[in-house]
Amino acid sequence: MPDRSYLGWPFFEDGHRELARKLDAWARENIRPLPEAHEDTVDDLCRKLVALLGEAGWLEYAASEKLDVRSLCLLRETLGYHHALADFAFAMQGLGSGAISLFGSKELKERYLPGVREGKKIAAFALSEPEAGSDVAAVSTTATEDEDHYVIDGTKTWISNGGLADFYTVFARTGEAPGAKGLSAFVVDAGTPGFEVAERIPVMAPHPLAKLKFENVRVPKDRMIGEPGQGFRIAMATLDVFRSTVGAAALGFARRALDEALKRATNRELFGAPMSELQLVQGKLADMALGVDASALLVYRAAWTKDRIADRVTREAAMAKLHATETAQRVIDEAVQIFGGLGVTSGHPVERLYREIRALRIYEGASEVQKVIIARQVIKQSGESAEPTV
Repeated sequence: MPDRSYLGWPFFEDGHRELARKLDAWARENIRPLPEAHEDTVDDLCRKLVALLGEAGWLEYAASEKLDVRSLCLLRETLGYHHALADFAFAMQGLGSGAISLFGSKELKERYLPGVREGKKIAAFALSEPEAGSDVAAVSTTATEDEDHYVIDGTKTWISNGGLADFYTVFARTGEAPGAKGLSAFVVDAGTPGFEVAERIPVMAPHPLAKLKFENVRVPKDRMIGEPGQGFRIAMATLDVFRSTVGAAALGFARRALDEALKRATNRELFGAPMSELQLVQGKLADMALGVDASALLVYRAAWTKDRIADRVTREAAMAKLHATETAQRVIDEAVQIFGGLGVTSGHPVERLYREIRALRIYEGASEVQKVIIARQVIKQSGESAEPTV
């Protein structure tokens, strides 16, 4: 039984606690039994998961016009605990439609959000490019104004739900100013002439990823999200909400690894006694539990801060994402070690977690980028609070 004592922390309200309990029970019955994804089954499994999440009402939280980050984090942690691809399916519905939820016109919200919430439309977030991943200001895809349309040309890569999505939130350069200030955001429907899924990208833990090409793709002006030149702000605000939830997903992975390791250590006999009586194993379990709790504190601090007292949580979200993903990697590695040969057997829960966690340290800002963000925020805050010296 996973540790649920953290639900008593003051970050949460009664509604959050009830949400976590209901989702855990639902996921055990409906998600846990589903098979692991493989390259030839991942698309169908993703579609099935999105449909299940929509039918059960969980996607209401992902595509709400008022996003509650604590709920999003609880959902991602719980889904991640039970099935990594279920977490992915939920998260991409939120990230792909997040810019519309936060900045979209009434017409865009009415056109796209109901389908996302019902699990009938799959969303995607198309920001990264071959030469512009962490450096968003380097985006080179262009959107040229042409009467009542914009014409989009360029390439996006590493796009989650690429080839699977019904629509894409696309960031392109409209040229109002150099660098970050010259970007805008658009909704592009799959099937629009000139839009092409150029390549599917296989990865170590199968997920639907693709390279996309835009060649003379005409998008009506009313598909712009926000105002011209607001693209960078929209992208950063969207990531600000969902970056904490990446930490929450990693927390779910780590919690599952710890629980699997505890079961193994207490049930496996070694040298005539349970493995858990060995001090070296106890040391591993203690470090794992400490890491899980520290990650949970950082994740839910960031979520509570965003929900209750701050519009932007750049520093807190970066800390949560960095610590939780890096710690989850270590916790899962220790779980594999405790299982020994069984831990590297294909299909075993900790072996799957070992493959699944690696990408979380990269996407939505690699760990190294999070350190830069944290340092810049700390330096900025230090300057703002510094008293003049005599």
